[in-house]
Order: sequence, then structure tokens, then C-alpha cells
Amino acid sequence: MARKPRIHFQNAFYHVILRGNGGQTIFFEEDDYRYFEKLLREGIQRYGHRLHGYCWMPNHVHMVIQVADVPLSKIMQNLSFRYTRWFNHRQQRIGHLFQGRYKAILIDEDQYLWELLRYIHLNPVRARLVERPEDFRWSAHLCYLGKIAQEWVTTDWVLPRFSKQAKRARKKYEAYVLEGIGEERRLEFHQGNLEGRILGDDEFLQSIPLQHKDPPKIFSQPIDLEQLTEHCCKFFGIAPEQLKTRRRTRKESRIRTLIALLYSENSGTLQEAAEFFQRDISTLSRQVSLLLKQTQADEQKKQEVEKIKTVVYTKMQA
Repeated sequence: MARKPRIHFQNAFYHVILRGNGGQTIFFEEDDYRYFEKLLREGIQRYGHRLHGYCWMPNHVHMVIQVADVPLSKIMQNLSFRYTRWFNHRQQRIGHLFQGRYKAILIDEDQYLWELLRYIHLNPVRARLVERPEDFRWSAHLCYLGKIAQEWVTTDWVLPRFSKQAKRARKKYEAYVLEGIGEERRLEFHQGNLEGRILGDDEFLQSIPLQHKDPPKIFSQPIDLEQLTEHCCKFFGIAPEQLKTRRRTRKESRIRTLIALLYSENSGTLQEAAEFFQRDISTLSRQVSLLLKQTQADEQKKQEVEKIKTVVYTKMQA
């Protein structure tokens, strides 16, 4: 049976679950958690989504993600592939780390966001890892309490709804979460209540715009940088060797930057691109960041980049 089209629209909220393959551990030590958070932070900076809550369990993760223009599939594929590659290298293993595709439930934010955040932040209590949620260090609960600061976690969407005074809002939030201790597993947060992927009422379902046109395709595995470079150079009518010379022309610099961006979006790293093109990583990183800002601020620039992606990706998959 064909999969239903992805539901994507600006400011959509999702409960995202990513599980270890066969229940295997995905975090063994603190460095694993920290690197996952590093990748998550980089993804937020690159794709512009918000993270409203999270919980990193030893063998799976929960997140509440609010997307912007970039579809959730692209966000999650970048995160899972990059972490899997790092984890496999660190553990000297090969193969899948995560269990198939991530699970994502589109939620009615007005009706379910508060309850979902409480449910996620109480997950370590239900699993009997701790007695109280504040005793678990790998969730956003401590951010909401003001005990740790993580700039990549958005708390000011929910906290002001408890109170306009920050201290009072945190107290009310804490009381609300503690009221949920003892709550059992809620199936609707894992399966939705509409079509198996939506949590909301019929009115919410009717308000959802379905995106039937797929965005430029992201590859199911890290792409070959040399092949990507070859196809991009064909598009622009230059020889790949020109991108590795010490000449400093604006056209070649723009093409290198674009290739580095596309490679990083498909689970490659800017460090690998910098080494491939024999360029300084800090300079290339600044150029990629500038290109991203330009595509976010300039619709024409964004459309130009999307057109190149479509043409190049289609040629690579032919």
C-alpha cells in the first residue's frame, strides 16, 4: 500500500519518536547525548524549526518540533544519518542504529501541547529511571524550571500561558507536571486519533492543508561528494578541477558554497567538503551560513537554489 502524502505546513507541531533498532541502546555515555544535542542545535540553526520539549531515553528519544519552511522529513533524516555515522564510528560498528522511519504525530497545538509536554517530561518517571522529573538531566523539563539554559529549546511559547511573570509561570508549570505523575502510557500520543498520524478533532483535520508536492528529494544514504560536484559542475558548465585551484573567482566560490550546502543537507559534513575542495573550514562555513541566510531572506534566491537542487538530484538518481 502506498504511503499517504506527508503533511507539512508552516508552524505545524509534531510529536516525534526515534527508537533504537530492535530496542538497542543509542546513548551509552554523556558524550553520546552531547553530540546528539550538538547535531540537533546545528539543525535548528540551519532549518529554522523550534524544539519545544524533548526527552533522551537510553534507547529512544521524544521531541516536540514546530517546523518552519523545511519539512520534518528533511530535518529528521539529517539528524538521524549524521548521528548514526558518528555513533557507528565511535562504537566500531556498522548497520542501522534506528528502527526504520521515525514516528511523527501531527498534533493540535491548542488542544494537546501542554499535555504532550507533560507526558514527555514524565517519561523517565514512568520508566522508573527517577522518582521525580527534575532528577532526570536529559529532558527539557529543567529548562522549563529555569535550572539550565539551552538556547535551542523554546520555552517562551508555553510558559507565558501559565503566567506572564516568569517565576510564577515556572511554578505553575512545575505543579502541572507533577499532577501528571502516575499517569499511564497514553496511546494517542503514539498513534494519534485520526488516520494514525494526527492528534486532534475533526475541525483540526479539516483545517490542515495537505502538501502533495514533494520537496527536492533527500537521499536515503549519504551522497558521494565527488558525484555531487560533477553534476553541479555540469549544471554550471565548468570543470570540477576548477573548484580545487587556488584561484579566487566569485563564480567558483559560489559553486563550492552551494555544493557544500547540498552535501551537508544530505548527511555530509562541511569539514569533509573543505578537505575535498582544499579550502579553510572556517571560511567555507561562513559562506554556507551566508547562503542559508540569503535563501531565508530572499525568495528569488531560495527559488534559484531549489531549482538547482531539483535538476542535480534528478540527474544523480537517473
